[in-house]
Amino acid sequence: LGFAPTRPAARQLVNHAHFLVNNRKVNISSYNVKPGDVIQVRERSKKMDIILDSMKRIKGDLDLPWLELDKAKMTGSVIAFPEREDMHILVNEQLVVELYSK
Repeated sequence: LGFAPTRPAARQLVNHAHFLVNNRKVNISSYNVKPGDVIQVRERSKKMDIILDSMKRIKGDLDLPWLELDKAKMTGSVIAFPEREDMHILVNEQLVVELYSK
């Protein structure tokens, strides 16, 4: 959603419980969200420089059709699960399957 500058930074923010999912504190970075879930920055965390700077970098709408972001409220929601063609990360799934099938 853009609340952090990098994925490792986002994981650390989650581990330090700076986010709520459906109004419940989450501190597990591998937490699985599902369509309909609402993710928000905790009130005490909304003034953190790292989050404010990351939000300033977001120009316009997200280029992620399965997510919705409200920058003013620092909330986002999961609209749907992403489709394979929505992913902008180059992954050869067959290589992953081969690695884990050994």
